[in-house]
Amino acid sequence: MKHLAAALALMASPVMAEDTELFVESNLLSIFYHELGHALIDIMQLPVFGQEEDAADVLSVLLIDAFYDEETAQAIAYDAAFGFLGEVAERGDEEIAYWGVHGPDEQRYYNLVCLFYGANPDERDDLAVDLGLPEERAELCEDEFALANDSWGPVLDEMAKSGGGDTIKYVSEGDSLTHILMEDEVRELNAEFQLPQTLTVRVEPCDEPNAFYDLSEQSITMCTEFEPFLRTLAPE
Repeated sequence: MKHLAAALALMASPVMAEDTELFVESNLLSIFYHELGHALIDIMQLPVFGQEEDAADVLSVLLIDAFYDEETAQAIAYDAAFGFLGEVAERGDEEIAYWGVHGPDEQRYYNLVCLFYGANPDERDDLAVDLGLPEERAELCEDEFALANDSWGPVLDEMAKSGGGDTIKYVSEGDSLTHILMEDEVRELNAEFQLPQTLTVRVEPCDEPNAFYDLSEQSITMCTEFEPFLRTLAPE
């Protein structure tokens, strides 16, 4: 646990603490890309060998790596990793729900750091050290990223080969950070990709801080409660 303890200490450091709004934005992006993974698995009828939640986590990291310049991608990765640590701190002494569909936040944290580092180890060595990635795991991360890219890459290529379209529909109105961010993301995704079926994206109250993909409606919902919850997890 010494690596995780060091990372938790880093999260509390005023030197590394990111601006709260940037932290919230980064985590909303990471969560949205995760839910997009669920949507693509459904809409594209993709086989999943293992836990679907893990596959969705992998896509989130791949999109952060692919969509942003190096400085921005690293900032998002730091904040998304801190988001998992925030969940760990929020849980406190509460027992880990090993029966849940999501892996423990500690494991999701290390998977994110490893995949992101493995995509560009020459430029991300400091990140791996800062976030406490053990050397024995770091040695495997380039191969882990290559496998993930080989799995998701053809799916993204298939979506991009027809050029942009309007198959992702944003249907909500509002001026919160979540509303603005989701509207911008849908616009950017439509500029690059086209899906075989329409995917709806909405922002609405859910009575809990959550985000989810609805199979029956083929829609992603980003709950309005998530944004204020993420602010409580932000590094101080």
